[in-house]
Amino acid sequence: VIIGSLTISAILVFFIVPLTIVFFIYLSNILLLIYQRNNELKADPLSDVWNSVRKNIASFWDTYARIWHGYELHGVENLPEGPGILVYYHGAIPVDYLYFLSRLFLWKKRLCLSVADHFVFRLPGLKLLLGVTGVIPGTREECLVALKNGYLVSISPGGVREALFSDESYQLMWGNRKGFAQVALEAKVPIIPMYTQNVREGYRMFKERRFFRQLYESTRLPFTPPYGGLPVKFRTYIGKPIPYDPNLTTEELVEKICKGKFLFSLQTKTAVQALISKHQTIPGNIWKALLERFDKRRK
Repeated sequence: VIIGSLTISAILVFFIVPLTIVFFIYLSNILLLIYQRNNELKADPLSDVWNSVRKNIASFWDTYARIWHGYELHGVENLPEGPGILVYYHGAIPVDYLYFLSRLFLWKKRLCLSVADHFVFRLPGLKLLLGVTGVIPGTREECLVALKNGYLVSISPGGVREALFSDESYQLMWGNRKGFAQVALEAKVPIIPMYTQNVREGYRMFKERRFFRQLYESTRLPFTPPYGGLPVKFRTYIGKPIPYDPNLTTEELVEKICKGKFLFSLQTKTAVQALISKHQTIPGNIWKALLERFDKRRK
């Protein structure tokens, strides 16, 4: 009985905060369903008629972010007024990105559409929440339409693989992914790098990964459970945009898309890595990240 109780207590300590986040995500979807039914809404989830409930949900997550992680957002002035592609490092749980979306909407009344992995759309009971918060498949066509309509579009090239298998060294795991650079070139929009300090100190993955890596590569499903949830300091930094050259002719654009997307991708990767190097202690340190909650000099 004692061993069993200690085991259950240890599991709760490791996983209670990640499970709480999952609970709040589903609670947000339930509130949207209630709002939809009470107001008999059939409008496009991205339309402004959802803004009142969207603001309530954003306020809830922003309050959670302030209380639990002392969340700060820096560099909003680097976001273009029009469309652009935000590229960011993917933590074990992208709750920092959820904080960013919430604060951006509260500060600027602006939606940023989010490219998500295919498995996200297969999760039960989240369809309305995904629609209202602007989560989209990562197809070239979907992204181009969103950018044409003036939205910011965000993507993590490392995606689920980076979430599962990066660690406190904050290694970017982008592989050969350059599709976001091609979309930016075709849409003639800038790329904006983004990174959240201490995201790996807040939530981590277990070190033994060979089996889970093989399982992921064969199924493309995230079986590895994240743990942690310590109230470390989170600061999201938005870097300077990597601009699109408006002086390109059509022929030069085609050539740049064919030959230059590697360079654009490399510039973006370098920019994200520069944000990590500037703002993150490597390897990450949990105690230091906790103490930063009380470092008033950084505010």
